[in-house]
Amino acid sequence: MGSDSKELLGIEPLELRFPFETKKQISCSMQLANRTDDYIGFKVKTTSPKKYCVRPNSGIVPPRSTSDVIVTMQEQKEAPPDMQCKDKFLVQSVMVAEDTSAKDITGDMFTKKSGNVVDEVKLRVVYVPPPKPPSPVREGSEEGSSPRHSLSDGSNLNYQEVRSANITAWFNSQEMQTTREPDDPLSLAAVKSQKDQEGFTSEAADQHLNMILGDVKEMTSALISKLTEERNSAIQQNNKLRQELDLVRRELSKQNGGFSFAVVAAIALLGILLGFIMKR
Repeated sequence: MGSDSKELLGIEPLELRFPFETKKQISCSMQLANRTDDYIGFKVKTTSPKKYCVRPNSGIVPPRSTSDVIVTMQEQKEAPPDMQCKDKFLVQSVMVAEDTSAKDITGDMFTKKSGNVVDEVKLRVVYVPPPKPPSPVREGSEEGSSPRHSLSDGSNLNYQEVRSANITAWFNSQEMQTTREPDDPLSLAAVKSQKDQEGFTSEAADQHLNMILGDVKEMTSALISKLTEERNSAIQQNNKLRQELDLVRRELSKQNGGFSFAVVAAIALLGILLGFIMKR
């Protein structure tokens, strides 16, 4: 909280407790309470904007009312050492005019240059073990005992953990978007590092894609050349077969013509001989 500012919003809790589990989105909530007679604008910042999604990350709390903010931690591949987390959140708040809308809330309103009295509250993040499922209660195991009573006695879930579990289930069905604060001095380094990594990954992917396209072009050219050669060879063989077929047809035609002439000549000779015999 700023040293020269008064408390504009009451925040509960001051620790964001996440029941940590790997490869799973986890949510918890905090409540902003406006106990004044003024309209209060707020903005939520974090040191790890890529890791958390805050909804809403800015808005307005009317006089004598409350507003809930949901903080969702993205899936983590592995647990941190000793389950310790160094992430922090900062909730800034200022008094705004009654006709101010949530879209009018900008980062410039929370700077010293704006001349506004800014109230700041820092929140730390704590990882806790996930809630254990309640042990099953056997009916009639204890005479005169009630199953509901046994479940409530054996359950170690507190109100915050139950609320977090319900919020997690709801947010798993929604499209998650990562909160980005370009004007947040706490997150500029993290955003820049992320952009550098994305640029490097994109360049490597383009190089790999160009290599694959080059190999595909070479394989396509070789395949087209081979098919063209096979087509030309087939055409040549077809022409050769046609020439051989024409040659065979010509030979058959010649043979058929010679046979007919010989028959005619033989018949003529036989006619002459018969005529000569009959005259004698």
